[in-house]
Amino acid sequence: MPGIDKLPIEETLEDSPQTRSLLGVFEEDATAISNYMNQLYQAMHRIYDAQNELSAATHLTSKLLKEYEKQRFPLGGDDEVMSSTLQQFSKVIDELSSCHAVLSTQLADAMMFPITQFKERDLKEILTLKEVFQIASNDHDAAINRYSRLSKKRENDKVKYEVIEDVYTSRKKQHQTMMHYFCALNTLQYKKKIALLEPLLGYMQAQISFFKMGSENLNEQLEEFLTNIGTSVQNVRREMDSDVETMQQTIEDLEVASDPLYVPDPDPMKFPVNRNLTRKAGYLNARNKTGLVSSTWDRQFYFTQGGNLMSQARGDVAGGLAMDIDNCSVMAVDCEDRRYCFQITSFDGKKQSRPPTARTSSSGSLGSESTSLAALSLDSLVAPDTPIQFDIISPVCEDQPGQAKASSQGNRRTNPFGESGGGTKSETEDSILHQLFIVRFLGSMEVKSDDNPDVVYETMRQILAARAIHNIFRMTESHLLVTCDCLKLIDPQTQVTRLTFPLPSVVLYATHQENKRLFGFVLRTSGGRSESNLSSVCYIFESNNEGEKICDSVGLAKQIALHAELDRRASEKQKEIERVKEKQQKELSKQKQIEKDLEEQSRLIAASSRPNQASSEGQFVVLSSSQSEESDLGEEGKKRESEA
Repeated sequence: MPGIDKLPIEETLEDSPQTRSLLGVFEEDATAISNYMNQLYQAMHRIYDAQNELSAATHLTSKLLKEYEKQRFPLGGDDEVMSSTLQQFSKVIDELSSCHAVLSTQLADAMMFPITQFKERDLKEILTLKEVFQIASNDHDAAINRYSRLSKKRENDKVKYEVIEDVYTSRKKQHQTMMHYFCALNTLQYKKKIALLEPLLGYMQAQISFFKMGSENLNEQLEEFLTNIGTSVQNVRREMDSDVETMQQTIEDLEVASDPLYVPDPDPMKFPVNRNLTRKAGYLNARNKTGLVSSTWDRQFYFTQGGNLMSQARGDVAGGLAMDIDNCSVMAVDCEDRRYCFQITSFDGKKQSRPPTARTSSSGSLGSESTSLAALSLDSLVAPDTPIQFDIISPVCEDQPGQAKASSQGNRRTNPFGESGGGTKSETEDSILHQLFIVRFLGSMEVKSDDNPDVVYETMRQILAARAIHNIFRMTESHLLVTCDCLKLIDPQTQVTRLTFPLPSVVLYATHQENKRLFGFVLRTSGGRSESNLSSVCYIFESNNEGEKICDSVGLAKQIALHAELDRRASEKQKEIERVKEKQQKELSKQKQIEKDLEEQSRLIAASSRPNQASSEGQFVVLSSSQSEESDLGEEGKKRESEA
């Protein structure tokens, strides 16, 4: 069926970390299915209980209506019409009660039985197989450890036979259990569809049957839809039966073919060693010194990747670089407590001893493998489906003719339109802080969080692992200029700015805890891949043992920028206060000038009214002080209107 993911049963014998990681995804899916189906089971059980209650209540109502005529009410009297009417209602409701009882039975058979069977049988089977597989895996690990501790010098045939037999039994048990566990998890992908569709189909068919009992008017479109669902369920069931039969046959074939491979040292005559493999993979025991004399052997999965030896723990989703084996020598060595030991000596004199206690095997296409690893690893701290950018892509091409020469002389960009530009200054000329570092760009990727330094460490790990997996060793060298305004990546040859990072947008920066050459910072930008408007991108660089210095320089730049911003705000506030005071002073001066003009006009009016002016009756008109002021105000108002 298209869209159904499956666990590879053929890879159960190798039991690689990739297979275990994929198994973990299927186990998480099984847990999510179990939680969801439990909630759906409770909801459907409420429907079933409600229907049973409705059927019982309807039956009780019909019974009470039948008993109406037997009741003796003190004020009722004998009412034949009411009794007859209630008897008719009783018959109708009794029929409804029968319909509800039939509906309850149909819900129990068609809705509750499939989901209960899936919950009590299929999900419990998965849980039981998981426990059995875990026990078998632990027994196999213990048997392998006992076999690995066999000494060549103190070899005992009886002990060796018992240990080999134990390894054979435990490996066979683990292989068989793992194959059946994988088969059950693959089948669960089909069963979850059936467990969702069958109860819903049964519920709807029971409802339709219920309504058909009272009415023959049924929606034909709904019937057609339910018919299609029923056909789809039958098709899924037939395909599941076919696939289960195929997987069972595969298990039987693999059991027969893998029986000789359960022995830790197979016969080379029956299974010749393939010396033409381009990639080797398998479990090795590596010796780690814990003191001056004592040492421990740690079993881990190793594989070759190009010219590198990669190691991967069982719980990891990607391998890490163990050492570069291009310029190394390999030779067999004698060891007191181990057999088949060999030593790898690198060009700088470092040695590592590893016994191949597990058979190595070749792998398939690295492209598909790396894709699955990336898909599993990018779901934790970074955004899903986020690609990794391994090279710097400048947003604007600045390779103008003659620009490189001018930039190297003055460290400033020229104006392509011919203006002198003498009145403007570059952003970095006014900055207090100017520090230049030599860095190499490793990669960048979008992250989910920008408030935890672990995001930077996790991004470093994933980018380094991706570089090793994809054999990317090229790094772009640049000059990192740290100022109070921004961070700039400058081309060391042309002095052209490749990228500019505004300092306020740099929200997080940290150096690697162990490798001080690695450092990174998180840039918060707008218009990301997520639904929100803001996104965070983590950039990872390698420096010449100056990771902490660069982080300290960025922190100093942010402090200087913060103090400058506080000083600017204080200066603006002081200027605003001075502007308000100046405005108030101007208003006060204007008011005093108006009062002075009014007084001058009052004196002029009083002086002009001193000569005696006779009226028509020979009397004099004397203006009071209030009338004089009103006239002055009137003159002033007219003067203002004329000026306006």
